[in-house]
Amino acid sequence: MKNTQLYFVYVLICCLMISCNTKSSNKNKKTSETPEATLKQLLPKETKIRVLIDKSDYTLSVFTSDTLVKQYDVVFGGNPIDDKHKEGDKCTPEGVFGVRDKYPHRNWSKFIWIDYPNETSWKKFKSRKAKGVIKDGETIGGEVGIHGVPDGMDNMIDAKRNWTLGCISMKNKDVNEIYPYITKQTQITIQK
Repeated sequence: MKNTQLYFVYVLICCLMISCNTKSSNKNKKTSETPEATLKQLLPKETKIRVLIDKSDYTLSVFTSDTLVKQYDVVFGGNPIDDKHKEGDKCTPEGVFGVRDKYPHRNWSKFIWIDYPNETSWKKFKSRKAKGVIKDGETIGGEVGIHGVPDGMDNMIDAKRNWTLGCISMKNKDVNEIYPYITKQTQITIQK
């Protein structure tokens, strides 16, 4: 009988410990019921921002000076690891870019057109061509940008499905949120 009572006390203590741990870990978790602050709530509209896109973390981070303001999930081209070499390689370019233009897009909400290829991109392309990595007739490509997803396809971002030809894709609500803060002076850094 004593062993049964000891076993019962042991099970009761274990259950209490699990219950306490679950409650404390749930306190630290952000629930879907807790709305996340928007950039509009965090920053005045004319605030100068810079953008850091980290390919290994699948994130787009918005900074003011050196302060991280907000981070978003993103996906890339079919080859998310390598730097873009040429048109059609499904790679997202790496480096520091500016903004050529931005405009509404009928297929994926908004399009923020980065200035790929820029001078640095051309230098890398010519060097690779001289080494034989790029063949005659192959081109550098262009029209790389940050954009949303087709309507109802946010799950591609949640699943980290790299579906673009080399662009950076984010949920439509997220691209709509950063869009007003992007200017032709915005610096966009894309790193591995």
